[in-house]
Parts: sequence; structure tokens; C-alpha cells
Amino acid sequence: HMTATIHASSSRKIYLLSDFHLGAPNYTASLEREKKVVSFLQSIEENAAAVFIVGDIFDFWFEYDHVVPKGYVRLLGQIAKLTDKGIPVHVFTGNHDLWMRHYFEEELGCKVYHGPQVFHFNDKACYIAHGDGLGPGDAGYKFIKKIFTNPICKWLFKWMHPDMGVGIANYFSRKSRAKTGNADAQFLGEENEWLICYSKEILQKQHFDYLIFGHRHFPLDLTIGNSHYINLGDWIQNYTYASFDGEKMEIDKWNKKY
Repeated sequence: HMTATIHASSSRKIYLLSDFHLGAPNYTASLEREKKVVSFLQSIEENAAAVFIVGDIFDFWFEYDHVVPKGYVRLLGQIAKLTDKGIPVHVFTGNHDLWMRHYFEEELGCKVYHGPQVFHFNDKACYIAHGDGLGPGDAGYKFIKKIFTNPICKWLFKWMHPDMGVGIANYFSRKSRAKTGNADAQFLGEENEWLICYSKEILQKQHFDYLIFGHRHFPLDLTIGNSHYINLGDWIQNYTYASFDGEKMEIDKWNKKY
């Protein structure tokens, strides 16, 4: 199994970001956030070696054969602009945008991944995943994911009128957020963070220089032995991203409004 290698340097960096949750909690707040993400992606147009969007771009996403949800044209256009310029854009599905099919590949020229992937950034081995449902715990979510990825449920959903289907999905999406509130944004301590436990298990079997996740809405760069566990943060409160310059990975904050 060949691992893709991407070369970066101080003048051509690899950028990683995740968890925009566009669509939530309402149109106005979402649009503001979208413009912020777009302004960041515009700023790296000239010097990006590659861009990784590590899940939960949307608070909900479903692709029908000929229809995708309304909105988000600024972001979608900006992603197309990057790929048109020859910058590879790698998109991971998260727990809120499980139902990506071919739109991002065919229309926007992205590569889409539905599970963890391994890349080499220069000579650094990187394990990248959104992070949902990995490791111990998260039982309630794992159950919901089973239903959402069940072919019969997907088929039934497809035949419901989009206004109704998307309405129901948004309702559940909001409900799950109301229940967790900002739980995703609180660091629970090293022993209680499932993804850190999961990373330690992986590292017992195989060495990675970086293990990079979205899903948890706070930025973190934690040293585990001679590896780095990285949470990318989110674009709801933190506006953080990681960049790799060929030598090291750094987490930074995007401070411009847009």
C-alpha cells in the first residue's frame, strides 16, 4: 500500500483545517464563518503545496443524484479555484457530512476520504482522520452513524423531498449539538480524550511523526513520546489551522475578519 508523499517547503506549505459546521446555528452566523474560511483559503492560494480539510465542513450535507444543498457557494467556488490552480485539496468526511458522494470530486476536483489516511509530508509520516467514532467510548454516536450509513436508510432518505429530508436532518443535527453544547470544545484531560488514547494505541504498533485530527473543537499540539498528536481546532470559536513547512508542523490562528 503506497503512501502518498507531498513535498512542502518554507515557501510552499501544506495547510490543514477542519470543522466549519457551515449551516449552523443559523444563516447569518454561518455566512460570516464561511467568509472567514474563504479569506483564509484566498490568502494561501499562492503558496500552498496542498490543502487538507479534515471533516465537518457542513453541519449537514446530503447529495442526491442531481442536487446538492443550497448555499455555501463562496466556499465551493474557492475550493474549485484552488484545484483549478493545481493545488491538491484533500477532503475528509466528518460525522456531519458523511453523505458525500462524487460532487466534491467531479465538480470541485478534490480527493475525498471516508476514513483515516496515511501521508508522508516530506520525510514525516502523518496519520490523518476526522476522528469521529475512533477509539473507545462515543457509543451513542457510533449507533447513529450505523443508521446514517445504512444503505436502506440512505435509500429511503433519497426519496424524501429534499425540503423535508434536509429539514429533519437539520433538526437532529441541532439536537445533537444542543445536547453536547460546547462539550466538543473542552479538553477532558489526556486520560479521558478518546482520540489521544486511540493515538497511543496506534503508536504502539507503528510510528507516526504526526497524528492529526479534527472533531474536537479545540487546538492542541501534544507530544506523545517522539510523536505529535494534533487537534486542528475549529472555525466556530478558534479559527485555527496547521501548516507544515517541510520541517515542522505549527498551529496558527486566522485573525482577519474577511
